[in-house]
Amino acid sequence: MPSGLLSFADLLHGANRRAGARLFEPVFVGSAGGQVECAHGQALRATAALRDSAVDAVLIPGFWSESAGQIASTLAQNAELVQTMARLPRSVMVWSYCTGVCLAAAAGRLNGQTATVTWWLADLMRAQYPKVDWQTERTCIFNAKNATASGVNGHLPIAQAFIEQRLSRDAYSDLVKLLVLPRPERTHHAFRMLNLIEQPDRVMRALYAQAEQMPAAGASVERLAAQLNMTGRTLARKVAAASGLAVGAYVRRVKLNQVSERLIHTSVPASTISAELGFSSDSGMRRMFKELTGMTPAQYRQAFGRA
Repeated sequence: MPSGLLSFADLLHGANRRAGARLFEPVFVGSAGGQVECAHGQALRATAALRDSAVDAVLIPGFWSESAGQIASTLAQNAELVQTMARLPRSVMVWSYCTGVCLAAAAGRLNGQTATVTWWLADLMRAQYPKVDWQTERTCIFNAKNATASGVNGHLPIAQAFIEQRLSRDAYSDLVKLLVLPRPERTHHAFRMLNLIEQPDRVMRALYAQAEQMPAAGASVERLAAQLNMTGRTLARKVAAASGLAVGAYVRRVKLNQVSERLIHTSVPASTISAELGFSSDSGMRRMFKELTGMTPAQYRQAFGRA
């Protein structure tokens, strides 16, 4: 995914302009010099091979993947790069985001460290790289040896932590305003696994979409299973295998995630949100929301709201 690398380089260029000095010098490197094929038919030119470059830090971008098999295939295709990263001096910081953390872990650069991992990769990473303290509840971890962040925009919090550390918090704030960067998205950990595009397979993606469209009070297992052309027992088995939840609990979390999004991004009263999303009662929605998050809708909006 080349976009994060280009964006990161732009941020460092902006930081240099803000400081009035050439503090940072981004360079593009690869397992070898020359053109590197990236996602979606794009390509970047590596000015040098990583093994021959004197760098202070390496940023490893994410790569497009939707399954454990695709992760394994990408690691195999990049075996030379993984070996090169493993041989880097320990003084070189290794930063990675999204699925790029898999490459860092394969190179042994996260051993003995705490690192982020997206929820659907957590079990695989813990099994393959048990020396890493994998965290699904945190979206960015930045320390002296490495940095990891979740999501395709994970380069942003890494850049933020680095620029604030080396320059200042005010400098990064100025860059956010100048470049119109999004503010970091804060949300409750109960909803971080809920993202339509991150659902592990076709059935879960279809279930998620159906649950969002149905009124909360009408989203029964039988109705959802019928919409997906399967039996309730088959649906229950698939949902339990993919999420560890019963169908009802999973769908309830999808609907409460919709409540969360509206509390964060709008000023609409919670009672109106409850009615719009089809909960059987406002009091019932409030009770379920507090059971899941430990917060009332009003407390949640105060903590996370952006409206």
